[in-house]
Amino acid sequence: MSKLSVDQKNIISLFGDKNSNFVIPDYQRPYAWTEEECQTLWEDIFEFAFPNGQYKEFNSDEEYYLGPIVTFKNENNKKEVIDGQQRLTTLMLLLRAFYVRFSLMKTDESMKTRDLIAKCIWRTDEFGTANLNELKIDSEVATDNDKEEFLDILKTGIVKDNQKSKYAKNYRFFQAKIEEFLNEYLDVFSYFPIRILNNCILLPIEADNQNTALRIFSTLNDRGLPLSDADIFKAQFYKYYSKKGEKENFIKKWKELEEVCSKIFKPISGTPMDELFTRYMYFERAKKGIKSSTTEALRKFYEKDSYALLNNDTTLQNLIDLADFWNDVSNQDQDRFSERILKRLFVLNYAPNGMWTYFLSVYFMKNKDEDNNLDDDRLYEFLNKITAFIFAYAITNPGVNALRTPVFAEMINIVENKEVTFDEYKFEKELLRSIIENYGFWNQRPVTKSMLAWWAFNNEKQKLISLENIFEIEHIYAKKRQENEKTLSDDKLLDVLGNKAILEKRINIRASDYRFEDKKKYYKGFTNSRNQLKEGTLNEELIDLANNNKSDFTEEDIIKRNKEIINNFIKYLDDNKLIK
Repeated sequence: MSKLSVDQKNIISLFGDKNSNFVIPDYQRPYAWTEEECQTLWEDIFEFAFPNGQYKEFNSDEEYYLGPIVTFKNENNKKEVIDGQQRLTTLMLLLRAFYVRFSLMKTDESMKTRDLIAKCIWRTDEFGTANLNELKIDSEVATDNDKEEFLDILKTGIVKDNQKSKYAKNYRFFQAKIEEFLNEYLDVFSYFPIRILNNCILLPIEADNQNTALRIFSTLNDRGLPLSDADIFKAQFYKYYSKKGEKENFIKKWKELEEVCSKIFKPISGTPMDELFTRYMYFERAKKGIKSSTTEALRKFYEKDSYALLNNDTTLQNLIDLADFWNDVSNQDQDRFSERILKRLFVLNYAPNGMWTYFLSVYFMKNKDEDNNLDDDRLYEFLNKITAFIFAYAITNPGVNALRTPVFAEMINIVENKEVTFDEYKFEKELLRSIIENYGFWNQRPVTKSMLAWWAFNNEKQKLISLENIFEIEHIYAKKRQENEKTLSDDKLLDVLGNKAILEKRINIRASDYRFEDKKKYYKGFTNSRNQLKEGTLNEELIDLANNNKSDFTEEDIIKRNKEIINNFIKYLDDNKLIK
């Protein structure tokens, strides 16, 4: 059974302990607190130490809880900080700012206070004298380019004008607040830091090893920025590669991986690195033959067998390969992908849910060659099949949870070198047609834009469009027009696919409420009265509609176009062998 040491301590007993020797390890995130967090901390502890601004109202029996600090003693006999990095660092900066101020004061009270603070910042000899050359905290954060500034501030108490790091800014903030406090409370100045040292409480939790510390951390929340799942995985990788003597190489690779992921992944929850681990998880799930529609939490999946997946060289390289693949997808890399593939990927970017990204990740991991490339024909076939299935299934069985059962089974087929067929979930043609015809394609339903993106690229003339373009849903026959004219026999016709198209946001804003005759110039592009060219849409179908001789887009046109879209979509499913 793992051993824990838990005993709440005030700052002077925790920091002032001669055995206290903290290190912020390589795998931690850079220091992140801003002046805003420092302002909150200052106001909180000031109100505690000087209630209502009065030093006499302070109750010496009361305590102010600052939160936990989770550590374990590493092989160098240092307390490696797993949780509490942000507050620990900030408290050190605050104490250093107080120390500088007390160094200029010569009263017995101020010198005693200064010596107490010194014991918190520097290591002491057996007589309790601070050694100003040995700090009680060190930072090894690999991705923090400013950590030397932090250590230099603690050593010298000086911030240079050209130093712009968060450490420097926060230290200047505390210096300014201390001066303000001194000017107002000169006679009782020493009471404030003494009350911080004696009555501000931390809960140090010291584990006997890193794994235990990480498990404890998972149940706690840092006042600053908590470690993500990926940060926990980083610690495991770090330990593995350190044992192999490859620590520096790992740190370099991890930093590069973080930079790539931060550019391409914008997850709703979690970090960009968490998203990468999630996409890779589905590949490992498929290899294990896991069909369950209930997906385990990310950390729970990777921590199995003492993080066995992370204690090998293959996983890190696979993660790098997968990130590079998605980076090229995001950048629409024409060296890696043909134009027809990029068109299919563009459409999938408008998929009604994110399941396709996990599906494609599994496909890539299984089918990539030694150069990390995929066969173009096979990939094209796969992308068409998953587009057809996912889009149709989103209409017949709404919700991503329903999609998991058929997709998870096909993920296993991929890793077992079997064809993706969806044999058990094929669609009955006329039933599907009826469902689509009666489906409410309202703008707020994600599948609406999905279908319109697919339809735009069903046009053979449609050129590849940059993913940087932002498309909205255009009502070709405007809603406002129906309100005013009532020329449609049924308001429901406004929200069928036949009356909608994807259109760039900038154009949609200008064209939204006009009659069709007046919209045409916005679709095609035009030169305004100042001789400025206003570019038209990249949606070729809308350009074709604008270029025909029709002066209006009527109910008949809506019905005809709607039928055409539905017929072509069902044919698309049939071509991909998804119709019974």
